[in-house]
Amino acid sequence: MAIVLDRDQGLLLDDDEQIGLECPYCGVYSHMSPESVPHADDLLQHRPKHVGLVYRCDACQAPVFLRFAVKEFSANQVELYRNFIELERPKERFAFSYLPKHTEVLFREALSCYSGNNFNAFASMCRRSATSAFQALGEGGRLRAFEEILIAQDIAGIDDETFAPIKTVLFDASEEEELPLLNRSQAGILLEVLKDMFYQCFVRRGKLTRAIKVRRFFVQEGNKDLASSA
Repeated sequence: MAIVLDRDQGLLLDDDEQIGLECPYCGVYSHMSPESVPHADDLLQHRPKHVGLVYRCDACQAPVFLRFAVKEFSANQVELYRNFIELERPKERFAFSYLPKHTEVLFREALSCYSGNNFNAFASMCRRSATSAFQALGEGGRLRAFEEILIAQDIAGIDDETFAPIKTVLFDASEEEELPLLNRSQAGILLEVLKDMFYQCFVRRGKLTRAIKVRRFFVQEGNKDLASSA
């Protein structure tokens, strides 16, 4: 399937060519319609390596900016690779209220780095977030967290070579050592693994504790009602 900018006809797409994304504004996974595209004449004159296109979210009508690499220039057309970079990514969500305050602050900044495509800054903030979490968990917390990420690796079926940078970022690198450089794919794995680790170590416990407290409250109130009516 090709994406072509033609000198006379503008944007040309195959009949079944559609782009669906999670909108960075409304958070809905929606079809994106082409809204504003550069003129082929300008591209053929300047021959850039990348081209920016503006799409419109069909759910909320907001503009969404995508960047495509140029595949080929011809006499009257510019062909683009189908892969693109989202210049604005949806904000990642998490149950922050269950995290220790210091960990929450660091993890929020980590997610901001990820949403901005700053993947190595994201890795650094993940390292700081994890260290803060280990301290909050107390004695044995680091070991428990390590066990959780090994379980996550097994559940997701991630091979050791792919998973090695993730373990290095979270556990193996001291402050004096350089963290491994991460690409988009590795950063995405790190994100999901760290979210799962935080969920298992903090969110799950917090939700369960709160639910049990609510159950006990209603049981106690029910006992009071029975006692008062006796």
